Amino acid sequence: MTEGLDQTAQNRLADAGKFFTSDLAVSEFTLLEHTGFDAIELVIGVSIYHVGFQPGRGMQAGEYQVLSQAMYTARMNAINRMVAETVKVGGDGVVGGKLGDRAHGVAALEFTALGTAVRRRDGAGAAYRQPSGAGFTSHLDAKEFYQLLNVGWCPVSFVLGTCVYHIAVQGIMQTMRQVGQNVELPQWTQGFYDARELAMTRLQVEGERDGAQGVVGVTATPSEWVWGRHTLEFYVSGTAVRRISNERGALPPLVVPVG
Repeated sequence: MTEGLDQTAQNRLADAGKFFTSDLAVSEFTLLEHTGFDAIELVIGVSIYHVGFQPGRGMQAGEYQVLSQAMYTARMNAINRMVAETVKVGGDGVVGGKLGDRAHGVAALEFTALGTAVRRRDGAGAAYRQPSGAGFTSHLDAKEFYQLLNVGWCPVSFVLGTCVYHIAVQGIMQTMRQVGQNVELPQWTQGFYDARELAMTRLQVEGERDGAQGVVGVTATPSEWVWGRHTLEFYVSGTAVRRISNERGALPPLVVPVG
C-alpha cells in the first residue's frame, strides 16, 4: 500500500520514530499520553480531481450518479493516501483526521486528508485495528479518542456518504402562482430528503463493511459547488466505532470555569 507514495513524502516519513510532527494541540498531545498511544507523524493525502460532465435533468429530479461517484472517488483518493503514509510509518491508526476541500480552478476540486498517525506504546495495537487488520482512521480529536477508549469503544474508520442531486426546475405557471406567497417549495423539500437519505445510507454501508457497530460525530454538509443552484451535493461523514471491552474507566472530574 505504500508503493504509490511520492518520493518526497517517503523521504519525510523516513524520519518517523526519530522526530515527529503532529496537528494535535498541546492539550491533545498530553492527553494522548494517557491513552497508551504515541504520536508518530503527521500523515497527509491529497487529490485534485476534475469533475466530469453529466447532462442536465431539467424538470426531472434525481441523482447525478456520475457526479456522486466523482466526489466520492476524489475524497477516497485523499484518504487512502493518508492511510498509505500511516502504513509507511508503522501506525496503528489515525486520530484527529480532517478532510478539507476547496475549488481548484473552474471544474476541478482539491481534497486534503490530514491527521496524526499513532502507535500503541505496549505493542498491542492489533487489538485496536479494524477487524480486517487495517489501521483505524478517525476524525475524533485526542480528547474524544480518550473518552471513547475509556468506556470500552474504539474507532474503526472514517466513513462518508455523498449524493449529488438535481432539484427539479419549477414550471412557469407554478412560479407565477407563488409570487408574493408564503408557501413550501415541495420539490426542494423532497430533493433534500432524497439526497440526505441516499448519503446517509452509503455512510451506514461503509460502517457495516468495516465491522463497526455504529457511527459517532456525524456531520452533514449541503453544497452547490460549481453546478448552480438547482444541483447540490449532500455530504455526510463520521467515525465508525466498535466495542472492544465491557470495562469502563472512571469519569473525569467536573471542572467549572470561573471568572
